[in-house]
Amino acid sequence: MDLALIDQTVLITGSTAGIGFAAAQAFAKEGARVIVNGRTGARVEEAIGRLRAAVSGAKVEGVAADVSTAEGVDLLTAAHPEVDVLVNNAGIFAPVEFEHITDAEWLRFFETNVMSGVRLARHHFPRMLARNYGRILFISSESAVQIPAEMIHYGTTKTAQLAVARGLAERTSGTGVTVNSVLPGPTASEGVGDFVRQLAAARGVSFEVMEKEFFATARPTSLLGRFITVEEIANLIVYLGSRAASATNGAAVRVDGGVARNII
Repeated sequence: MDLALIDQTVLITGSTAGIGFAAAQAFAKEGARVIVNGRTGARVEEAIGRLRAAVSGAKVEGVAADVSTAEGVDLLTAAHPEVDVLVNNAGIFAPVEFEHITDAEWLRFFETNVMSGVRLARHHFPRMLARNYGRILFISSESAVQIPAEMIHYGTTKTAQLAVARGLAERTSGTGVTVNSVLPGPTASEGVGDFVRQLAAARGVSFEVMEKEFFATARPTSLLGRFITVEEIANLIVYLGSRAASATNGAAVRVDGGVARNII
C-alpha cells in the first residue's frame, strides 16, 4: 500500500521514547520528514541519532520544547510553523487514589495531556484547512472509555482528547483534513515497562510472571493477553496519518488488544 508520505512533514510530540519514538521511526521509513520533540536537548539529540542509525537516509529534525506549557508550544510552532501531520502524543500518567489527587496535579495532567494538543491544533488546524490537506491525531487511550479507578485524572484527560478531536473533525466537512484519535491499550512503552519491572523486582518474580498477573487482575478483558508493542501502535498511527486514510475522520480508533468490551 502506498501511503504517500514521502516528504510529508510530520510533527510528533513526546517522541524521544515509547509510542512517539516508534511512530517517528515508522514515518521515517515511509520517507516522511519527521520532527522529533522532547523536553530536553539531550533526549532529542539521542532520539535523532537512534533514528538515523535505524533508518537509512532518515529525514529527521528535532526541537526541545516542553509542550505542557504555552511557551513550549510557541517555541515548537515558531520552529516549524507548517506541518502536514500533527501527532499529539505527549502525555503523562500516574496511579494515584482519587482523594489524594490535588488541584495542582489535576491541572498538570490537563495541561500536559489536553492543552498541549489543543494549543498545537489551534495553530496548525486553520493552516491545514487553508491548504485543504492535513492530518491531526490525538493519542488517547482505552482509559478514555474505561476510566481506571486508580487513575481517574488520567482517564478524564484521555476522554477530553476524544471530545476535542471529534469537535475539530466537525469543522473539516468537505475538506482534505482529518482529525482522529487513537486508543492504545496497555503498552510496553518505556514508562510502563519500567513500572512493571519495578513491581516484579519488589515481588521477586520475572517480568513475564508480572505481566500475566497484571492481565489476569487489572485488565482481564484483554483478548491479546499481553502488553501491546509500541510498533503495533505506530502501525495504526502511520496509517491514519497518511492519504490512504482519507475516509477515516472524527473516529476514535482502538488498538487496545480488545480490552474495551463495548461495541461502539
